[in-house]
Amino acid sequence: MTDAYAALRIPDYRRFLAMRMMTTLAIQIMSVSVGYFVYDLTNDPLMLGFIGLAEAIPAIGISLWAGHLADKYNRRNILIGCILTLFLCSVGLLTLAAWRDSLPQATLLAGIYSVIFCTGIARGFFSPTNFAFLPQLVDRKLLPNAIAWNSSTWEVASITGLGLGGILYGFAGVSFTFSVMSVLCLLALIFVFQIAPRPVPTTDHSEPAVERIKAGLHFVFSNQLLIAAIALDLFAVLFGGAVALLPVFAKDILKVGPEGLGILRAAMSLGAIGMAFVIAHRPLGKGAGKLMLACVAGFGVCIIGFGLSRLFWLSFFFLFLAGVFDAVSVYVRSSLMQHLTPEHMKGRVSSVNSIFVTSSNEIGAFESGLTAKLMGTVPSVVFGGTMTILIAVFTWWRAAQLRKLDFEEIRK
Repeated sequence: MTDAYAALRIPDYRRFLAMRMMTTLAIQIMSVSVGYFVYDLTNDPLMLGFIGLAEAIPAIGISLWAGHLADKYNRRNILIGCILTLFLCSVGLLTLAAWRDSLPQATLLAGIYSVIFCTGIARGFFSPTNFAFLPQLVDRKLLPNAIAWNSSTWEVASITGLGLGGILYGFAGVSFTFSVMSVLCLLALIFVFQIAPRPVPTTDHSEPAVERIKAGLHFVFSNQLLIAAIALDLFAVLFGGAVALLPVFAKDILKVGPEGLGILRAAMSLGAIGMAFVIAHRPLGKGAGKLMLACVAGFGVCIIGFGLSRLFWLSFFFLFLAGVFDAVSVYVRSSLMQHLTPEHMKGRVSSVNSIFVTSSNEIGAFESGLTAKLMGTVPSVVFGGTMTILIAVFTWWRAAQLRKLDFEEIRK
């Protein structure tokens, strides 16, 4: 009988999850509070899109180099540097919020986007390093269980962070919210320092960085199963990025304010965490590929439903279901990458994934803001959901290996 809690019995893995939770809490609180702060200042959905763009540009630009370093140097130390940078960014936002009444709006916005640019650099390093560090903490046979709990922890932190961000912003103000972010980053630093250092992966340190980066790119693009899964999530997230427009829905359409925004932002995570717990107890096996494709299409349907809804509870329901479907897709992609990638290449392969998937959240935010400006908020969300469905159908037709994916065979 499978022990659903096997990975949690490892002390360093528990510390890793605690670090992951604190960091995610801080990032998600930052996401919801900065979005509402900027929209409160400007009343312009395009400015919300620029937040995503300001974070995506450095994350994409640094990601391949970050993956190379994660495969060459101590991964725990890189994580420490990332979290320390996020702490300094939180303090920077707190300072800007404290001086918001004294600064011209242009200066204030420039400061906010500059800080977000720096968080993009930190997250560009954090994502591939975090991915590569996880399998160093558990045995390979426990990896599926560790991946499931890692996803669950991320979702728990997301639902808490997004909901807490809206509540703190609405009831305690933006300055207090940014103070909480700073404390969470300090806690994350404490947890990561408690993790015992792991050896640097065996690698050829004399190999030029460019050649090592090329090797990572070649590994991903020569594996049809990996590239199909990454491309599917890339375009689904790119066009299904309605979350970036939630401040508009909360303030102007559903009229529920920052408190309602926090609840809406938490809805997807609430659905995802429920599904992540199910997967932890019942790992996916045969038919995983077909299920992933069906869930991406279902995600698109939910985004359309959310865009058309004018009832708060119905909007929450559609976002909840979208989170359920998204959790399956994320688990399948993460599991594929962990099982198919050699230990000494995990950082570089994850960095490629970060460019095409993780950063697509920010690019998708910009796309949503731009289309909302050109088409209107509701039409842009419906358009994004429709494109997501079409992408799932196209991938079902063209990516036979992904459609036939069987995790029972891969785990052997």
